Amino acid sequence: MPLVAITREMGSLGKDVASGLSEALGVPLVYHEVIDHLADRMRVRKSHVIRLLDGKANLLERMSADKTSLSVFTADEIVNLALQGKGAVIRGWGATHLLREVPHAVCVRVCAPFEVRKRRMMERVGSFDAEQMGDEIRQNDEAHGAIMSRNFAIDWTAPENYDLVLNTERAGVRQCIDAILALVKSAEFAETDASRQRLRDLALAWRVRARLRSSQKTRGLRVVVNASAGCITLTGLLDRIEQREAVNEVAGTAEGVAGIDDQLRTADALRPRFQ
Repeated sequence: MPLVAITREMGSLGKDVASGLSEALGVPLVYHEVIDHLADRMRVRKSHVIRLLDGKANLLERMSADKTSLSVFTADEIVNLALQGKGAVIRGWGATHLLREVPHAVCVRVCAPFEVRKRRMMERVGSFDAEQMGDEIRQNDEAHGAIMSRNFAIDWTAPENYDLVLNTERAGVRQCIDAILALVKSAEFAETDASRQRLRDLALAWRVRARLRSSQKTRGLRVVVNASAGCITLTGLLDRIEQREAVNEVAGTAEGVAGIDDQLRTADALRPRFQ
């Protein structure tokens, strides 16, 4: 099951690389489909989600956005989508970092120097305003960087966060596709039972986190969720025993949960009691 996650800079030709790779592998290219699902789950318009992710949302939209829900639901959509079907090329959405721990997932960054990207975008949209185009590219880069920093606490431009970094100033789209295909077909990125299980566990953990975020009983609680072979482990400090019971109840309703290892603690149980 070929699984490739690609992040790209505006004007880097990353869209073309992702599209060509999808065709070469015979697997779906995933990008726009996620927006519809996120808009439905957050009960906002599709255009609202797009502006938030592009860094173009106005003050009211930013203030009304539940950024924690956006990040949790996005991760749930992406990881569980990666689990379906016979493979995928996923463009954007933090997929390169969400899937980084899955051994058979190839994580790629497509980039190019700023001036090269600016020239390409001006040619693409037929613009002669270099300053305006430069501002738009910077805004897009900053928005992407802020999302990656907030959600994953990483510098998204750092090469060590990827299996492959491609600079399209010198490497053409076809060369980039061939380089990615070589990794996909290599023994190091072969899908195994263990790597497939890691993906299932990752998907289950995000499914539970999303379920906790969706429930009015648990949405404001801070709970760490991990999964192994269908069993989830819950850790964290809550205020009351009732919250602990609610977390277990809601988490247990997520599809695929075979067991719960409750390691939660509650403050009311830790407080000294005086007679």
